[in-house]
Amino acid sequence: MKLTLIRHAEVEEKYIGKYNGHNDIGLSEKGKMQAQKLAKYFENEIFDKVYCSDLKRARETLKPFVQSKSALYTDSLREKSWGRHEGLSFDEIVTAEKIQYENFEQWISALDGEEQEAYNKRVQTFFQKQIFDSDAENILVVTHGGVMRTFFSMVKKISFEESYIFELPYASYLLYDEKSAASKIEICNLF
Repeated sequence: MKLTLIRHAEVEEKYIGKYNGHNDIGLSEKGKMQAQKLAKYFENEIFDKVYCSDLKRARETLKPFVQSKSALYTDSLREKSWGRHEGLSFDEIVTAEKIQYENFEQWISALDGEEQEAYNKRVQTFFQKQIFDSDAENILVVTHGGVMRTFFSMVKKISFEESYIFELPYASYLLYDEKSAASKIEICNLF
């Protein structure tokens, strides 16, 4: 099985660098151009199945793809909910909440929203049931950076914190080939 995971393109400018979570925000003009370029890049790829987060920024990323018409949209591929912290930057959270960063686990636990364990389980269950239990040979998933990192930590058997050492810019994509040696993963970026 071959799997391509695409992080949604750049979001509206006022949301860049924020904990966006379940905020249903769209793409910036640059993001719309990135989506067009991604669609062009993958236009000759034949995907057996296409999955997409149901949030607007992911849907808008997939929209120019020929494959968007056959996509299955799901809330299982949503980013982690940050509750009342959604739409805020790290600095805004520190200032407003008086929360200091001590370490990754402490920071994630201090923020509101979906519990990290529940989020990991939601994402892992989706990949286990929809992807790994599928007979499809070539699958496309359009989602969010956190979902991609959760997938990466699951496949490589590393912690979620360790998955953050890999940069995943907007509109980057991850290629996973189950048949290659040691289930090869490549992180790629057209921009």
